[in-house]
Amino acid sequence: MEVIEENDRIYLREVLLEDWSAFHPYSSNEETVKHQPWGPNTEEDSLFFVRQVIIDRKQRHRSRYVFTIVEKEMDQVVGNIEMNIRDWDGVGEIGFIIHHDYWGRGLATEAVQLMINYCFEHCELQRIVATSNPENIGSIKVLEKVGMIKEGTLRKDLLVKGKWQDSCVYSILREEWIEKSAKP
Repeated sequence: MEVIEENDRIYLREVLLEDWSAFHPYSSNEETVKHQPWGPNTEEDSLFFVRQVIIDRKQRHRSRYVFTIVEKEMDQVVGNIEMNIRDWDGVGEIGFIIHHDYWGRGLATEAVQLMINYCFEHCELQRIVATSNPENIGSIKVLEKVGMIKEGTLRKDLLVKGKWQDSCVYSILREEWIEKSAKP
C-alpha cells in the first residue's frame, strides 16, 4: 500500500481491511476511548469501522480521509488519524487516536504534523480545526505542539458516555503552517 506521508519514525497509509485487528486493541480499551463519543468497541464495531472507511474512500467526491499510522522500526500499527472536509470552501477537521502502549512517545504529534501537511498540500485546504475535551491533556498538548491555536470552548456540545462534555476548539491556517514550516 502506498505511503501517503512519512517522516523518520512513522508513515501514514490508507486503511486496509486487515487493519481492524490492529485497531481493535486500542478502540476497545476504556482508557483510550474515554473522551470519545464512541467505544469501547466490540470486534464487530472495529470491523465495521474499517469497512466503512474503505467504502468512504471510494466516493467520487471524497470528504473523509482515514489513514493508518505505522511506526517504521517495528512496522507496527500504532493508531489512526482522520480528516473530514467539513466545508467545501476549504475547511477540514482532524482527529486521531493512538494505541495506549505508545502514548508519550511523540507519535501522535508527528502523525498530526503529517496529516496537516497532507491537508494543506494535497487537499488544498485553507483551515484545519480539531476539538478536544478540556480534560484530555495529552490531546491538547499535541494540538499546541503542532502550532494549532485555541479559539475557545464549546459548552456541552458533545455527548460522551451519557454525559454532555465541553470541547476546546483549535485551528491552524494555511499561511500559519507555511510560516511555521519555513522556519529552521
